[in-house]
Amino acid sequence: MMTGSNIHILTNNIMPIYPSKHFPESKTAHKYLDNLRGIEIGGGAHNGWGLNILNVDYCDPPNGNGSDDVVGEFLPVHVVAPGDDLPFKDKTFDFVISSHVLEHFFDPIGTMKEWSRVATQYIVMIMPHKDRCNDRDRPVTTIRELWDRHTGKVKQSSVGGSDVDDHHNVWTTQAFQQLCDFLNYDVVECLDVDDKVGNGFMVVIKL
Repeated sequence: MMTGSNIHILTNNIMPIYPSKHFPESKTAHKYLDNLRGIEIGGGAHNGWGLNILNVDYCDPPNGNGSDDVVGEFLPVHVVAPGDDLPFKDKTFDFVISSHVLEHFFDPIGTMKEWSRVATQYIVMIMPHKDRCNDRDRPVTTIRELWDRHTGKVKQSSVGGSDVDDHHNVWTTQAFQQLCDFLNYDVVECLDVDDKVGNGFMVVIKL
């Protein structure tokens, strides 16, 4: 686990770049994020971005992101912290990026607000599309439900499933775009099929 002083050192000097060891890197991410400095939430060695990134995960070694099964190793965890409660000052990084992570948070609205707090330029996310993953038989999570969770009207215990590996949220590309519109996020690019694994959709938010 990194101390505050180590976080300070890494965020003010050269940051590591880890190429993907299995899936292709995202041309869209490189388009917006090359030469910028950011953090990834829950990164995996099998699905790296090739960008200047510190990897933040809630445990070290990571739990269940697939890297060990696919490429036999994990991406180094630079900071151990919950992805929705980051130990950084406001506007510390240029961007926050994640792949197949936001669906695991009970309160994705609060999580995106936290990512907006620490980033200055972009939030880039890939989420699983309900029709291209094991969520295909589940209903899309409504904006009303997400807002009720965010405001505390609905508690996590009442939704069912508290494990961090659960998918608390189910989206289509259109449904997530509607959530971004509701939150007044500026979506500058949206791919219905992401340019990495291809089983999700990709959204680039300009802050």
